[in-house]
Amino acid sequence: MIADNMLGLVKNSSVIRAMFEEGNRLAKIHGAENVYDFSLGNPNVPAPAEVGTAIQEILDEEKSTYVHGYMSNAGYEDVRKTIAQSINQKFDTTFDATNIVMTVGAAGGLNVILKTLLNPGDEVITFAPFFGEYRGYTANYQGILVVVAPNTVDFQPNLTEFALKITKKTKAVIVNNPNNPTGVVYSKETVKKMAAILEEKQKEFGTDIYIVSDEPYRELVYDGVDVPYLTKYYKNTIVGYSYSKSLSLPGERIGYLVIPDEAADSEDIKAGASVATRILGFVNAPSLMQRVVAKCVDAKCDVEAYNRNRELLYNGLIDLGFECVKPQGAFYLFVKSPTEDEKVFCDIAKKYNVLIVPGSAFGCTGYVRIVYCVSYDTIKNSLPKFAEIAKELGVTK
Repeated sequence: MIADNMLGLVKNSSVIRAMFEEGNRLAKIHGAENVYDFSLGNPNVPAPAEVGTAIQEILDEEKSTYVHGYMSNAGYEDVRKTIAQSINQKFDTTFDATNIVMTVGAAGGLNVILKTLLNPGDEVITFAPFFGEYRGYTANYQGILVVVAPNTVDFQPNLTEFALKITKKTKAVIVNNPNNPTGVVYSKETVKKMAAILEEKQKEFGTDIYIVSDEPYRELVYDGVDVPYLTKYYKNTIVGYSYSKSLSLPGERIGYLVIPDEAADSEDIKAGASVATRILGFVNAPSLMQRVVAKCVDAKCDVEAYNRNRELLYNGLIDLGFECVKPQGAFYLFVKSPTEDEKVFCDIAKKYNVLIVPGSAFGCTGYVRIVYCVSYDTIKNSLPKFAEIAKELGVTK
């Protein structure tokens, strides 16, 4: 018999992953070209050419460079130095190698930092809608996830409720910007107000509260929108980054944490994050991929391809009468459900081989998430299906 807590986790396993597996099942029956799977944020845009070149160069150098062995748990020092220098150039910061811990993607990084920070019973605040795995990541370390209700007008964080939900037990606030599932970018004004609230609450309770900024979509922004770099606005900020989306490398599991010297107890946090990397079983981030991202640190993905998809899907759905706040970043639409129970919307869509994810998976009922990191043709060919879905649901413009 497996552990009791795992029984619940298995029963309530990711809706997103379940829908992805359903897509695979339907593709075997109807043909992949006749299934429109908008469930999983699996980038369709190929990795930049620099990635393949870097892998080949590193393997060619293997005889003179030790590529596949152990290194410090925090990662190769030269790789961390290269990443720190790139961040400094982009955001006018002053990080060095000691501020960087290489991680097994953003998910690994979040688990490392929560393992480092949380005592049992500590509270972690996040803003709905949010990436559903935050529930599991927090529970892994006996923390309590506190959810701020969504602001469905524009999906900027509800800061009034946020201030009310901060307590003496609040240890961290997870911010995901650009946001999954809405694609909304939290503005500089929002970030400044959030920082001011946290500064006030730290003084009130005599505690340290950390922002954990989850940033795998940082480069995927449109229309010249700026994504604030949170360490510049709040000193107790720790950044988690992943190359899964920016370089289309989700399966390679490579990312990093930024732990600024200005953060309270930063030296202990750095040391703790290195130890957590080891004792959680990661040991270190993938050796080869550390070397690869160092060579590709300034490579860029084809954001325009995502933008074309965004415009086609957003305009197509709006023209059919669906409602959605236009995303500024990432590669998701968060569409208001025409039915009170959005799962009904998802079930009807599945009848037409269209796979979308209910908003309840993200802590926000009444909406669905539709990814557009798929092929342009998939979106184009799906729009007649969405028209049939709209007709069945009685959606009119």
